[in-house]
Amino acid sequence: MSLQLEPTAEEIHAERLYADIGVKDHEYERIVQLMGRKPNYTEIGLFSVLWSEHCSYKHSKPLLKQFPSTAPHVLQGPGEGAGVVDIGDGQAVVFKVESHNHPSAVEPYQGAATGVGGILRDVFSMGARPIALLNSLRFGPLTTPRMRYLFEEVVAGISGYGNCVGVPTVGGEIQFDDTYDGNPLVNAMCIGLIDQNDLQKGIAAGVGNTVMYVGAATGRDGIHGATFASEELNEDSADKRPSVQVGDPFTEKRVLEACLEVAKSDALVGIQDMGAAGLTSSAAEMASKAGTGIAMNLDLVPQRETGMTPYEMMLSESQERMLLVVEKGKETEIEVICEKWDLETAAIGTVKEDMRLTLTFHGDVVADVPVTALTDEAPVYDVPSEEPADFREHQQRPVWQPQSSDYNETLLQLLSQPTIANKEWVYDQYDHMVQTNTVVMPGSDAAVLRIRGTEKALATSMDGNSRYIALDPKEGGKIAIAEAARNIICSGAQPLALTDCLNYGSPEEPSIYWQMEQSTAGMSEACRTFDTPVVSGNVSLYNETNGEAIYPTPVVGMVGLVEQLDHVTTQPFKQAGDVIYIIGEAEPAWGGSELQLVEDGKISGQVPTMDLELEQARQQQVLAAIRAGLVQSAHDIAEGGLAVALAECVMGTELGADVSMKDDVAELFAETQSRYVISVAVEDAEAFEQAIPAARCYGTVTDEKVLRMKTTEGQKLIEQPTDELHHVWKGAIPCFLKSKA
Repeated sequence: MSLQLEPTAEEIHAERLYADIGVKDHEYERIVQLMGRKPNYTEIGLFSVLWSEHCSYKHSKPLLKQFPSTAPHVLQGPGEGAGVVDIGDGQAVVFKVESHNHPSAVEPYQGAATGVGGILRDVFSMGARPIALLNSLRFGPLTTPRMRYLFEEVVAGISGYGNCVGVPTVGGEIQFDDTYDGNPLVNAMCIGLIDQNDLQKGIAAGVGNTVMYVGAATGRDGIHGATFASEELNEDSADKRPSVQVGDPFTEKRVLEACLEVAKSDALVGIQDMGAAGLTSSAAEMASKAGTGIAMNLDLVPQRETGMTPYEMMLSESQERMLLVVEKGKETEIEVICEKWDLETAAIGTVKEDMRLTLTFHGDVVADVPVTALTDEAPVYDVPSEEPADFREHQQRPVWQPQSSDYNETLLQLLSQPTIANKEWVYDQYDHMVQTNTVVMPGSDAAVLRIRGTEKALATSMDGNSRYIALDPKEGGKIAIAEAARNIICSGAQPLALTDCLNYGSPEEPSIYWQMEQSTAGMSEACRTFDTPVVSGNVSLYNETNGEAIYPTPVVGMVGLVEQLDHVTTQPFKQAGDVIYIIGEAEPAWGGSELQLVEDGKISGQVPTMDLELEQARQQQVLAAIRAGLVQSAHDIAEGGLAVALAECVMGTELGADVSMKDDVAELFAETQSRYVISVAVEDAEAFEQAIPAARCYGTVTDEKVLRMKTTEGQKLIEQPTDELHHVWKGAIPCFLKSKA
């Protein structure tokens, strides 16, 4: 659209054209009030993206304030590209998670790939070298061609981008449920390392300093990507493919290396990724944080398409682009570094004092907007919430009782569920050894990466069980944090902090906002108990299709510190003769469990309760035992209960297990919280029992490749060759993908 064909400010108002780009009537009136006049086409475009839910968090900001975000070890909390946490010796870990749900639903390969690219830029814009990627994925059942296509293409997009950039994908999680059939979730996490002295921020400080554009040229891809991410999916969503960006990982690699070099230059004042809302968000946010303004000449913006308008340039979300503020007179330093990496640079503007974003094009001023109107004045909504009727119904239901009697068959059924089944088909496509820092690879409770030059390591995990949260958001929120922390503990690390990605339906629906309130309250309480502040994150709302919302799905990405490499612990049993201990009693709470889903095809009732003080005490007991050298293997009991956990402990080994327990289906399959399977060498058993009095001896690791579970009277409950367990567990997802149905 040429400038001559763009609607006038009067036409935008009279014909309500602003509504077509996501601006509500009362928001438009507020914009007119802030500007003192009606906005032109470019200006209303700036507001439409920065006031979108994706950029402004206008419905979720009040809830986010309850999260603890400060601690002595937190160097940077929410508000910058990523969170930063002190790990000692002058170093810090930098990390964040972001969603790319809507793009992945309509263009799965590029949607997932550019999600990886964006989260990488968030981390290296802070001056940190990315050392690891993780992902949390949600899909509908793999029983339809469309879902198999989405699953395969998302995984291919993640691997294609991450592998080319040379950052290992070391872990994550995948769950499958009907609730995601129309709206899959693709959440990507990146972790970086930095010397604290090299930390950068996205600020446009210093009146007169130069605003520089670095990276790929701007095209028309991704226009209104932020707006698209702030509306529900429907039959017309396929038409939004132009809102999905196109990624180039080889350019990203050059941008990454150049930015890390630039970060060490004293010429650099501030740097930010042109992510959601592109040039608009980076310019406005950098100026807002510094209390300055920016003037930009859009004729100078590198463009890969002809005839681009100011509206298109400002709203494009073309990938692999960064905005820098450089000390005046030192631009050549930056240009030399970028030329070395074969990157285009352009001085496109200056920092000014008046706190306005002023854009010129062909000699005309095409936008002149107060920076604070775009950022600080974005609306924040006090949304009504209402407890849904089905919550009370679930709480009052009689306790659901399993009908299983053939426990051998039940275990095989559980192991073949895609949510529990082996994910090797996925992570085999990821390069998880590039950079050669990966100590524990995908498949254990947490991934572990060594910190070169030290005896320390980082452990990281992504977790979130939406079924619990759908039935009881507050308890489910606590459980999401607790499970992430348990996975870190089981790797031999102390949890430090977390990043979260909050995926929900429309916040304008009172029952969904109630889910958001309750689940974030539970998460906040758990974060305070475990001293794991939230240092970064993302909110993804309007995850629904034709009015049907997904389960509330907050995803937790947690990072912990391993003090000594010899503390690193994994879940597989290590040697025959070791004693198997269970920490924690099973209780018959089945709501949201994998067994309930297998038997009933749906979830209902009460979820397992979460005693946060007990959870914290057990976590620290287990970690202390690991650090004392008393633990051979550690694994938390989660989906599928104890039987599944024990099966997972023998997978990939030449070992089996022989355990005894009560004749109780809850002992086998309940997902009671705060429980662990621990194996201990015989010579350490007495010391371990003294360290954790609640640990109960259940049996031993054997050199026979059979999993035996029997009653204390000797009655057989489960007896399965581990090769059979492994065959079912490993073959489930490939079998679904080969199906022609």
